[in-house]
Amino acid sequence: MSRFQPIGRSRSDFEAFYADRSDEVYRTLAVTLRDWDLAREATDEAMVRAYSRWGRVSRLDNPSGWVYRVAYNWALDRLRRNTPPLEDVGGSVEDPLPRPDLSKALDALPVEQRAVVVLRVVHDWGEDDVAYALGIPVGTVKSRLSRALQSLRSEVEDE
Repeated sequence: MSRFQPIGRSRSDFEAFYADRSDEVYRTLAVTLRDWDLAREATDEAMVRAYSRWGRVSRLDNPSGWVYRVAYNWALDRLRRNTPPLEDVGGSVEDPLPRPDLSKALDALPVEQRAVVVLRVVHDWGEDDVAYALGIPVGTVKSRLSRALQSLRSEVEDE
């Protein structure tokens, strides 16, 4: 069962959703992508898409997961095409990882594993919510998480 609840369908409901969830999506993407500007652009793009489909998105069990998936896929597409961010608007997000060795170890993971670790461990999302947000089966979440944690342990122990 998801810890997320459906919300209303009006414009003010979207505004409340945006105020409540956009920063979490942005920070999660920033840690996953290790690129604060791309994370901001991706979050903004996904929120615009959510607004234009709010009647449908608001009925989902996990609208934040939908927004995250759209933002994540949009960002990965930008990275694959090697498209630079539009502009550096300044500011950054503080890395929420308390230890530099963990941050370095996380940087060494492939982005697909990093996304699972950030959602599952840092944000404490359930496996079903992570699978939904990334558009992958729960079994893939489990295997990516297992491989990622093994790599992280190994990297931190080597430090």
